[in-house]
Amino acid sequence: MATEIINERLLYPSYEIIGGKKIMAPAANPTHGRVIGRLYNFIDNYFDENDKGCVFADNTDVHFPDGTLFKPDLSVILEENSAIIDWFRGIYGVPDMVVEVLSKSTKKKDLTIKKDIYETQGVKEYWIIDPYMRAISVYLLRDGKYFLDDEYILFDDKELELLTEEEKADVKHEVPVSILDGLKVPLKYIFKWGYR
Repeated sequence: MATEIINERLLYPSYEIIGGKKIMAPAANPTHGRVIGRLYNFIDNYFDENDKGCVFADNTDVHFPDGTLFKPDLSVILEENSAIIDWFRGIYGVPDMVVEVLSKSTKKKDLTIKKDIYETQGVKEYWIIDPYMRAISVYLLRDGKYFLDDEYILFDDKELELLTEEEKADVKHEVPVSILDGLKVPLKYIFKWGYR
């Protein structure tokens, strides 16, 4: 059984399609996986309590109307948009929210090509997470264009000591999800490493 799974992965490796070309999608490292896992759990728990949509992790194909195929690190689809979900094959349409976690191999693509495609295809909310800086940039779609809503950074105690009182007052500890009635995700929850 394990051999069959390995052979299947070799025959059908993970890829994305941009401009009609297949591009291999690298596997996530543990830091990347941890960030996505925690954010997935937080949003999924919200949906369990509110039944307003679904959240999908990075192994789900998203087929956009322009022919692009991506495997976003996280996709959120609201209940009213659920017709785009094919529970056996993937998502065929535009998610309401997409999250990408930066890595050395994907950073440029996430900040340029993917951001541009998500914008033109009409993804309402796009989060770019930098796990090394412990930072999240939130882009919201207005009149067909993304604007940077805000940037959220998790400061440790030593970093906070270096800030002025005015700067400390501006520090935000939670990231609101605009498409989910202001659900707020604590930065400390997302960037919790290991067993601490």
